[in-house]
Amino acid sequence: MSQEKGNKISVRKEWTDYILSLQDTICRGLENEDGGTSFITDEWKRPGDGGGGRTRVISNGHVFEKGGVNTSVVYGKVTDIMRAQLHIDGDEWFAGGISLILHPENPFVPTVHANYRYFELYDDKGEIMDQWFGGGADLTPYYLFREDAIHFHQTIKNACDPFGQELYPRFKKWCDEYFVNKHRHNEARGIGGIFYDYLRTDEERDVKEWMNFSMSNGNAFLNAYLPIVHRRKKTEFNEEQKKWQEIRRGRYVEFNLIYDRGTLFGLKTDGRVESILVSMPPTVRFEYEYHPAEGSRESELETVLKNPVDWI
Repeated sequence: MSQEKGNKISVRKEWTDYILSLQDTICRGLENEDGGTSFITDEWKRPGDGGGGRTRVISNGHVFEKGGVNTSVVYGKVTDIMRAQLHIDGDEWFAGGISLILHPENPFVPTVHANYRYFELYDDKGEIMDQWFGGGADLTPYYLFREDAIHFHQTIKNACDPFGQELYPRFKKWCDEYFVNKHRHNEARGIGGIFYDYLRTDEERDVKEWMNFSMSNGNAFLNAYLPIVHRRKKTEFNEEQKKWQEIRRGRYVEFNLIYDRGTLFGLKTDGRVESILVSMPPTVRFEYEYHPAEGSRESELETVLKNPVDWI
C-alpha cells in the first residue's frame, strides 16, 4: 500500500511500534502495583483477513480482580456490513490500537478504561483516502473521592495542553456526553476524562501532530491512575459496599454492550470475541428498582453521575 497520497502520510508502522511498547510499560506498572499476580499473554491471528493482536489478562490479584491490556493490529477488505453499520467506504482498511480495562477487587479503587487507536482507509489502488485517530481515558469510581477525580483529570489535562489549551475542555465535554447510559435517564458511566474520535489532518494539525497527541495521553495513563490505586487499595470494605460495586458494574456492562464504539467495531469486523469482551467485569448485579439510601455515599455518586462536574 502506498505511503502517500497528496498530504496523507501513513504512520501505521510508527504507531504500531508505539502501542506495543506502551502495552509492555503499562503491564509492568500494573503488576508492580498489584504485587500478587502477573499478566498472562495470548497472541492471536485474525482469521480470514490480516493481522492479529496480543491480549494480556490479569486476574485474582491483590488489587485487580480482572483486567485486560490489549493491542490489535488488523486489516482487511471493507465489507458491506462495515459500510452499512460503520458508515465507512473504500476498498481496504487498517486499524491499530491499544485498549485497556481494569476492574479492582476493592470497591474504593475505581475501575478505569483507556483506548488509543488509529485507522487508515484505502481506495482500490491502495492509496490512503482517509485516516484518523481516536481514543481517550475515563474513570469509573464506586465511591467518590474528589481529590482522586481532580488528580485524574489534571493529569490528562497536562498531557493535552502542549497541543492546544482548548483540547482538554473540548474532549472532556465529548467524554461526558459519550459515556452515558441514555436509557438510564442520561446517567453517566463514571466521572469521565477525555474522549475523542475522527481526529484528521486539518488547518491546525496534521496526522503526525494527532499521533503525538495520542502518544502523550497514552504516556500519561499510569501517572493518572496508579496514585489513586495506591491511596485506596488497602481501604477496608464490607459486603454491602461490594454489592454496590457489582450493581454499578452492571451499568458498565450495559454501556459496553449497547453503545461502546470499540466493542461494536470489533464485533462488526469479526474481531476476536474473547479479546473484545475481556472488558466485562467478573461479577455484576442487576437488582430490580435498586436505589441507594438518601444522603449515603452511594447516593452522592449517583448525583454526580447525573450532573457532570468540571473537576479542574
